[in-house]
Amino acid sequence: MLEDKLLLSVKDLVTAFDTDAGRVTAVDGVSFDLQEGKTLGVVGESGCGKSVTAMSIMQLLPRPMGQIIGGSIHFNGEDLVMASEERMGSIRGKEIGVIFQEPMTALNPVHRIGQQLSESLLLHEGLSKKEAWSRSIEILKLVGIPSPEVRVSEYPHQLSGGMRQRVVIAIALACRPSLVIADEPTTALDVTVQAQILELIQSLQEEMGLSVMMITHDLGVIAETCDDVVVMYAGRVAEKGNTQQIFENPQHLYTLGLLNSIPKLGTPRKQRLNTIDGYVPGLDEMPVGARFAPRSQHPRVAEYLASEDFKTVKPGLVEVEPGHWVEDCAYVRAF
Repeated sequence: MLEDKLLLSVKDLVTAFDTDAGRVTAVDGVSFDLQEGKTLGVVGESGCGKSVTAMSIMQLLPRPMGQIIGGSIHFNGEDLVMASEERMGSIRGKEIGVIFQEPMTALNPVHRIGQQLSESLLLHEGLSKKEAWSRSIEILKLVGIPSPEVRVSEYPHQLSGGMRQRVVIAIALACRPSLVIADEPTTALDVTVQAQILELIQSLQEEMGLSVMMITHDLGVIAETCDDVVVMYAGRVAEKGNTQQIFENPQHLYTLGLLNSIPKLGTPRKQRLNTIDGYVPGLDEMPVGARFAPRSQHPRVAEYLASEDFKTVKPGLVEVEPGHWVEDCAYVRAF
């Protein structure tokens, strides 16, 4: 496997939803690349467009309200935006797997674990029911489920949260896809189980040669698992680069705010934690200009907010060092 082979390339992706109040844009011109065998972290607070980006890649947007209205999504050289529903059905599960963020809702409560694992094997691998059941036991063993011969016949409610998450990972990996999208894979798990799940994903990635798109709001997860990072804010890319660049040389005030909000060892007791003032605008209130500007601490940001540029000019991205890109607006840049 060539490490520098491009597996996934998202260019100028625009995803919108038709609502009673009109069309709103949830993902606005997002671009990033994922190399084969690497892990890309997509980070940002709730509502920034991370999961909508992932659902756009998988063509799992709610229809007919949600739709991709611009850009391209090339996976192994094929533009998924142009793919038929039949073609996407053959890609989901087989070539791209998804680890959903809430295993209790991702799993069907009335079907046994083995049935849910067997589904993609029957569909994509052409196995018999007996073969698929046997393979399901092997996969449960692979993801560290104890007594897989017993667990395969149980229902989701009979498993702990950590084991349910392992089952969701097993389903995503059942057909050995080349790309796995992990959407908040450690949400609602305690810290010890989170570490186990992340360690499991990394070990399986090395063993199977997977590429991983890790969606999270947790910068600790990003630092531990990712090669490259995309920082999203209000549906746009605020900054992107490799993990070292983002953590050691953040260039966007939003990235800096996220990093500064992480509690640090040695912080005096009862000291207030750092926060980012303000709030994310609603989808129907998004400005054309730099969307973080209303929350920016730049000393002259008021000039920008009152300017015509803020109302009419969408900033692009500028490369500040090789492979390190940031929103091209001085009023939201680190200073």
